[in-house]
Amino acid sequence: MLDYAHVVRDAVHGDIALTSEELGVLDTAEMQRLRNVRQLGVAYLVYPGAQHSRFEHSIGTAHLVRRMAEEINGVRDREGGGGLGGYDRHELRILRLAALVHDSTHLPFGHNIEDQTGLLPRHDTAERFCSVLGEQTGLGRRLAATGVREEVLAILAPEAAAPGQQVPQHWRDLVSGTVDADLLDYLARDALFTGLHLGYDPRIFNMFRVDRRSQQLYVDLGRRGYLKEALLSEILRCLEARYYFSERVYYHHAKIAAGALVAKAVEIALLDGALAFDALQRATDAGLLDMLAGAQIRDPEQAERLRTFVEALQRRQLPKRAAIFPVYANEGHQDRWIEQFFGAGSADKRRQVESELSAELEAETGARVPVLLYCPAARMQLKQAKLLVHWPGESQLAPLSSFHDQVPRLADLEQAYRRMWKFYVLALTPEAKVLQTLGRLAVERFPGAVNVLGHNRSFG
Repeated sequence: MLDYAHVVRDAVHGDIALTSEELGVLDTAEMQRLRNVRQLGVAYLVYPGAQHSRFEHSIGTAHLVRRMAEEINGVRDREGGGGLGGYDRHELRILRLAALVHDSTHLPFGHNIEDQTGLLPRHDTAERFCSVLGEQTGLGRRLAATGVREEVLAILAPEAAAPGQQVPQHWRDLVSGTVDADLLDYLARDALFTGLHLGYDPRIFNMFRVDRRSQQLYVDLGRRGYLKEALLSEILRCLEARYYFSERVYYHHAKIAAGALVAKAVEIALLDGALAFDALQRATDAGLLDMLAGAQIRDPEQAERLRTFVEALQRRQLPKRAAIFPVYANEGHQDRWIEQFFGAGSADKRRQVESELSAELEAETGARVPVLLYCPAARMQLKQAKLLVHWPGESQLAPLSSFHDQVPRLADLEQAYRRMWKFYVLALTPEAKVLQTLGRLAVERFPGAVNVLGHNRSFG
């Protein structure tokens, strides 16, 4: 048993015990920064209560790592028969430290900035973890003093681990897998602070097993040859909660519009050289907005655009939807849009099309209106369905998604996730006629595409 000498009171889980070593990690500047980085980014502009931070989520994830590990050990000791594995005291110590620092690389409003600007590496790359957990930071030095920094890095960024220093797969699965401590904490935490009555049953914590032979985390869905349907139903309930949060929070249209504003403002500052990545990595939510408000942009036109975007955020004047192109009506266009407008290398093309649409709109309406494109990731899928399971009658572990033919609810969820993908054309104006004109121009720009807002259908 670890020496839990400290207790913090958490809004979601109640009392959470911490070791002195863990408290020392939390007291570094890099971890304290997370107190002022909201877990849900700009979602507070839609759900005012969504002010919870990545700091408390980090503590909650470490707490759930302990809870899951203890449940796994209990099952191993009661019914393992030599085939099940678990975690000893030292392993639990490493896993909890990894859980505590798993969000340390997050930028303020990070998902929007990383995904939509295409100018920055993702928060979960080995490069980012090696930098934030390196000897040049207080957090890195504190982790080095624990003697397990390399193991923590191997959990969070396995590609950074030196040969011979890889950790068992189930260590990574517990902290950053599919259905893991991270997911189970943020689902409960996001539900509380958004006020949405969505969630999972706590019995899910005693469903996990470690296969000693393969060193993988899984859920055993079989009992004496038949399917444990109640257990399957609890897993599906968790996946359904994840889907509904995606629909109602993570991809809410107003959150997308606010995130596009932030991303566009950061893009202007980054491309001008007025904002450096190192400063972003150290920033808080409020600190980033202050840096953007004070950024000295050399190009007067871009300086004016930046000021417009920052002031719009401050007043919650969000871009409105002029066109929505969902994948279910535009499958033939999705790959091309993603290639042009999402991720690394997309900034120039996106800026070009935004500028051209804005100029065309001004020529037709006389309104000088900023246009913003929002293109999501290539695949919006229910990755949690990759959870490994032992299906009755099968000799090998397999992803739950392998059995969607036998589980209609799962197939429906996977299909719903794929249909959630939407490409947006947004404009910073409340004028309905201007938005209608932009919707038409967007359809002309993408011949054959269908704008489901209704004002415009495809001409091609």
